[in-house]
Amino acid sequence: MKHFARKRFGQHFLADVSIIDAIVREIAPKAGQAMVEIGPGLAALTQPLVERVGRLTVVELDRDLAARLRQHGQLKVVEADVLKVDFAALADELAAPRLRVVGNLPYNISSPILFHLLQFVDRVEDQHFMLQKEVVDRMVAAPSTSDYGRLSVMLQWRYAMEDVLFVPPTAFDPPPKVDSAVVRMVPWPQPVAVDEALLSQLVQVAFSQRRKLLRHSLGKWLEEKGFAGTFDVQRRAEEVPVAEYLALAVQVSRNQAGF
Repeated sequence: MKHFARKRFGQHFLADVSIIDAIVREIAPKAGQAMVEIGPGLAALTQPLVERVGRLTVVELDRDLAARLRQHGQLKVVEADVLKVDFAALADELAAPRLRVVGNLPYNISSPILFHLLQFVDRVEDQHFMLQKEVVDRMVAAPSTSDYGRLSVMLQWRYAMEDVLFVPPTAFDPPPKVDSAVVRMVPWPQPVAVDEALLSQLVQVAFSQRRKLLRHSLGKWLEEKGFAGTFDVQRRAEEVPVAEYLALAVQVSRNQAGF
């Protein structure tokens, strides 16, 4: 029975065999690896992955698709909203120190999924996701570019990222109205230790008025925090490298703690 894509789930099913092969090559799955696929859909990517790893865990919200997937003997099906999945508990259940996470993420909630997974980065070996090309451009963006923003800073803090494959709309059924891309995300082995909530707030304030100099936004925020250190606020938010945002967050944190 044919499954029709559901708009409320943001479903676009991968159908181009050459693109599927290219994605699998980039993921490079090996037998016995603990791998989790988010949004397996009609199993276009699932099948070649499970053939290589032997057993695969999939997270699927659509109950009809989940029922189909359960018929496959080598799949562990987690029927749930991915934003509510505890990936650390999943790793424990699979007796794996770290998970390899892959998927064609629903474009309408891709950023919330990325931030949800950020909570479990210590239990992740790597991530390969298909996303809207525009989102991938923002993820990997360098300072002083129009794509550089909060998403760039927050993710580059914890991951080395690379845009590894362009995917045209024609690779999907139904075709989306946007270009897509596959991004590789590998957690840094020794990231800067910083309060995530504080960093998130700091970066959000900085980019809240991205056309203006930081003295209008971040400068005022730092004054309110009683920050006694030095930071050049005569720049725009997009001109500040990730390392400087991290260093500032560490200084503010120490300042608040009385160090």
